[in-house]
Amino acid sequence: MGTQKVTKANFDAEVVRADKPVLIDFWAPWCGPCKMLGPVIEEVADEVASRAKVCKVNIDEEPELAEAYGVMSIPTLLVMKAGKVTKSSVGFRPKDAILSLIA
Repeated sequence: MGTQKVTKANFDAEVVRADKPVLIDFWAPWCGPCKMLGPVIEEVADEVASRAKVCKVNIDEEPELAEAYGVMSIPTLLVMKAGKVTKSSVGFRPKDAILSLIA
């Protein structure tokens, strides 16, 4: 299944009203740690597809979303349930640490 690109236009439908937890990766194409984290996020997305949704937000294309959620540095991972942020992590994290955010 993989990750899903989220924009301001579909954020409410894909994240806020999602029927399962959503892991959001705030990233940018010029960010070195984001490039390292990208393949890990894709693996996580495939592993948790039945119990969580994994989305990516490009902060260069969606600065309002980054600002709305207080993203000051990237990569930032947020887990949202029922429209509320329940967990967050900043910087590169190993796969196990990311999976534990969703658990």
